[in-house]
Amino acid sequence: MGVYAMRLPDVGEGIAEAELTEWHVKPGDIVREDDILAAVMTDKAAVEVPSAVSGKVLELGGEIGQMMAIGSVLIRIEVEGEGNEAPGAAPETAKASAPAPQPAPDKDADKNKDEGKDAGAQAPEARPAAAAAAAAPAAKKPGHRLPRPEGSKPLAAPSVRARARSEGVDLRHVPGTGPGGRISHEDLDSWIESGGIRQGGVTRGRNTGVEEQRVIGMRRKIAEKMALSKRHIPHITIVEEVEMGALEDLRAALNKKHEGSRPKLTLLPFLMRAIVEAVREQPGLNARYDDEEGVIYRHGGVHIGVATQTPQGLNVPVLHHAEANSLWDNAGELARLADAARDGSIKREELTGGTITITSLGPLGAIATTPIINHPEVAIVGVNKMQIRPVWDGQQFRPRKMMNISCSFDHRVIDGWDAAVFVQKLKSLLENPAMLFVEG
Repeated sequence: MGVYAMRLPDVGEGIAEAELTEWHVKPGDIVREDDILAAVMTDKAAVEVPSAVSGKVLELGGEIGQMMAIGSVLIRIEVEGEGNEAPGAAPETAKASAPAPQPAPDKDADKNKDEGKDAGAQAPEARPAAAAAAAAPAAKKPGHRLPRPEGSKPLAAPSVRARARSEGVDLRHVPGTGPGGRISHEDLDSWIESGGIRQGGVTRGRNTGVEEQRVIGMRRKIAEKMALSKRHIPHITIVEEVEMGALEDLRAALNKKHEGSRPKLTLLPFLMRAIVEAVREQPGLNARYDDEEGVIYRHGGVHIGVATQTPQGLNVPVLHHAEANSLWDNAGELARLADAARDGSIKREELTGGTITITSLGPLGAIATTPIINHPEVAIVGVNKMQIRPVWDGQQFRPRKMMNISCSFDHRVIDGWDAAVFVQKLKSLLENPAMLFVEG
């Protein structure tokens, strides 16, 4: 038998390190070649790492949330044959667990020994005691009580019930730590001490629990991206009302005519078409700004990112060259990208290269939002909730299907006038959708 030390592979050009976001195995597991061992996150995308060999997992090379250098040992696997690690070689991942050198005696030595601050410096006679302590069962913590199913009767001894009545406590709200959720006097003590309050014969307790959740993987990338954008970009946001009745009628008619033969049209393909027409007149908004070099890159192709919620967090798939596609081409490609982002099959190149972004909360949207620009782009278009509102037509109020668009711009490179012209162009095209199909 031998040991195979599998190293973190090169997961992308120019990538020097990756964040370990998930383990799919643990020590003792039997794995086969090509089984997924772990998932790592780079600046570009999440990547699953398959096993190069078959064998038994001996040791994991890092903890969740740890940044690992490309080429460092990811995992050690016991394999048939010699493996790739020489017998007796000092494992890289075990360095942290090697005994610390004996410190020189000083006045704090006894204190350090008692507090267990330096495990490598403990006296031999202290080790059996430490081993016994480690083998002892963990003390039961009040926070480990399980909630009782709603409607079930509380289990408690008659003495506990009598005391609860005298204290004005409803046992249906007291979690028990005994078998089957049985409530003891200690449980009642903890409930009262935690702040159980009598309210009209029903006792409610304060929830003092705190859940710790590390910010790792996709969530960390989103946080870094948003902080970068707000830190570097002075945003200006313009909100405008748009009457959507004509466009919605056209969309419904087209979907009915091509039902089953073409992709279903949502609002977004029409908005993409409007953006293509608007940036044709104002190419400075279809751009990326390298603020470190002081260079604005205006792109001919309109590469529209669409913010998409996934189980892992917010992704922004990019629909490249929207200007070259038909309405239905963009609808089909948009649906494909959204599905790929949600199931994790999206490619790295489909998440990069955007020149302008659309963000929408769909039916959950509010009246108005203030979208954050997807750095290093210079503009973002936000779609808000569509609803029927009374609109004054000069003689009376009439019901109209209205929607607000919220557009944010990088005020370093986009003047307020240009931003307003862009928003008015979008409004005009969406309110008169026939203009979307008029060449020139």
